[in-house]
Amino acid sequence: MTNLLNILLMAPAQGTEGQGGQGNMSFFIMMALLIVVFYFFMIRPQSKKQKELRKFQDSLVPGKSVVTQGGIYGKIKEVKDNAVIVEIADNVRIKVAKNMVFDATEPEPAKK
Repeated sequence: MTNLLNILLMAPAQGTEGQGGQGNMSFFIMMALLIVVFYFFMIRPQSKKQKELRKFQDSLVPGKSVVTQGGIYGKIKEVKDNAVIVEIADNVRIKVAKNMVFDATEPEPAKK
């Protein structure tokens, strides 16, 4: 890893002898463009997704059907500060951390 880093850092410096420092400038411009690309394609969408998930988790109300990150389907019965009580079957309730509630689901149709 350090050898690769040394090669990347030394390569532009070796070509600057006849170019008067223009090689270093192009290297820094290329690195800046790479950082911009990483920001717009990786960091920004991820932070946007986390913001939407946090907004969803803050809007949880009793009666909403949800899925936890563990894959448990249920209906919210009670909302506390950092946890929710989820009913996963008749009279079977579990306490789940609020940040582990992943998605809302459509309630299942009643069985006839």
